[in-house]
Amino acid sequence: MACRNENARVFGSGRIPARAGVGLKPEHYRTILETAPDIGFFEVHAENYMGAGGPPHRYLTEIRERYPLSLHGVGLSIGADRPLDRSHLNRLKGLIERYEPGLFSEHLAWSTHDTAYFDDLLPVPYTEQSLSRVVSHIDEVQDTLGRQMLLENPSTYLAFAESTYLETDFIAEIVRQTGCGLLLDVNNVHVASTNQQWDPISYIDDYPLGSVQEIHLGGHTPEADEKGRPLLIDTHDRPVDAIVWDLYEHTIGRLGPVPTLIEWDANVPTWPELKAEAERAEAAMFHAHRKDQAHAVAG
Repeated sequence: MACRNENARVFGSGRIPARAGVGLKPEHYRTILETAPDIGFFEVHAENYMGAGGPPHRYLTEIRERYPLSLHGVGLSIGADRPLDRSHLNRLKGLIERYEPGLFSEHLAWSTHDTAYFDDLLPVPYTEQSLSRVVSHIDEVQDTLGRQMLLENPSTYLAFAESTYLETDFIAEIVRQTGCGLLLDVNNVHVASTNQQWDPISYIDDYPLGSVQEIHLGGHTPEADEKGRPLLIDTHDRPVDAIVWDLYEHTIGRLGPVPTLIEWDANVPTWPELKAEAERAEAAMFHAHRKDQAHAVAG
């Protein structure tokens, strides 16, 4: 597939261009195959394709033949205080060998305890003990897969009293010790910054941006806590908020164009609406980059 910007950087072995992509949803399989839309890449949740065959694999195979693919895991439980599930990791390895995605990412979170699997991605305390555990798990994943993993920053609602690292410093140390890459979820930055009264611009400026290979943008639900203070819930069920677009442009101004995904996982919209969000992201990406270049020349 031709990339609209011939000078766009590419990321990963599957050559994902620095353009906007969307999450691949079954509701859109046929439209994508019948209309061949101009889109940078598609991303899928690994756990949705761990079965041996069936229609999901048939459609994904056809789409992968035409478009770059990013694979996003939600089930490794990188932050869990227990060994990684080797059977899950081996299934993941098989999926990566089958589809050869340009990028593979997982979350800085945990979702398992003993034999229980939780629906939510739960945060970890930023301590030396947690750091050692996360580093060990990422090393195991990268050694097993034979490739680099990207780690996504979490959306959080409370801070652990025992944390001894700032989140950005904790993530930077993980990168230093493992050589993993990063997936920067800009909506998560806004959600966590609102909920914990951080400065989102300072968060972005302090983040190890040199290791970022993909960005996520998504919608969130505004609520209020028991004291009436703003509380944002990371729901991925609506368009990207205006404040998140502004934060994204700031990020691109610091980082340059990077593959950017529109995450919309619930209340999935029509294909035209989803594609329009991707087009807005791509326009914002190159507008912010050109503006930054113009400022650099003027300076």
